[in-house]
Amino acid sequence: MENKHKIGNPAVVGLAGFGLTTLLLQFHNIGISGLGPIVAMAFIFGGLAQLIAGFMEQKTGNNFGFAAFSTYGAFWIGLGIIWILNALDMYKSSTLDVGLYLLGFTFLTAIFWVGSLFIHKSMTVIFTLLLVGFILLVIGHMGVPIFNVIAGYELILCVLSAWYLMAAIIINDVSGYELLKVGRPFIKLK
Repeated sequence: MENKHKIGNPAVVGLAGFGLTTLLLQFHNIGISGLGPIVAMAFIFGGLAQLIAGFMEQKTGNNFGFAAFSTYGAFWIGLGIIWILNALDMYKSSTLDVGLYLLGFTFLTAIFWVGSLFIHKSMTVIFTLLLVGFILLVIGHMGVPIFNVIAGYELILCVLSAWYLMAAIIINDVSGYELLKVGRPFIKLK
């Protein structure tokens, strides 16, 4: 007997968590929100939910999703720990320290950006905007703080792109039609 059990796509939760947590941080970066809600989401939705989505992507055989969601889930948990340690005045991280933390994730994002070129245009748009956002945040944390504000606005576009992909996965699945297009890969070797 054939098993027709359908497995849900964990990317929808990963993209939702990435998007919401990133959006909240950008509200802080542009000066309209404090850190409280962001710290909470850094641990739960941006961190834990993305880690779970990453582990579930591994079960589906999707190395890109596994690596990306697990990496950014860990990013959010790490950033939340930095904020809490700073608030407790323990192992304080300077703005430069955070800039170096962001620099490490910029390099990882560059690797994901290359991989995204082989997936589809929607994924490439997300990772292009994320890479640019990380670069702007690094510059902002290395001594030119206005770049954090610029990054705030730029990364809101990244959030909207991630949520577009999330919507495409959900709406296309439930409708049975490709109502929201994600585009062909920029690079196709086969």
